[in-house]
Amino acid sequence: MFAFLSDPRNLPRYFPQLTVAEPAGGGEVRIEADVQGRRVTGEAWLHTDDAHRTLAWGSENEDNYHGELRITERDPGTCEIAVVLHTDRADGEQVQRVLERTVAALAHTASADTDADVAQK
Repeated sequence: MFAFLSDPRNLPRYFPQLTVAEPAGGGEVRIEADVQGRRVTGEAWLHTDDAHRTLAWGSENEDNYHGELRITERDPGTCEIAVVLHTDRADGEQVQRVLERTVAALAHTASADTDADVAQK
């Protein structure tokens, strides 16, 4: 699961607003996103810590947007994902909806990947 989440090319699979995410070297990621109906392009950063199974991400913008994700293995085939999001954005309800969609996408993707792994065995 952590390998999947830490690959920048997979970001659009679990951050629904992202349409493109390509590594640009040095922890930088070129992104395209649909933000409230408008197309946004730019650079973001993604830092991974395999030993602690954490991701940190963000982008330079007026909202001071950045976040952290930590994966904790609970039992074989079970993990807990904790997400912390920081933003100065005033529309808290919209941010909450996007976060809920992201968590739902994470759960769906993890479940689908687990089902595919079981089917291949």
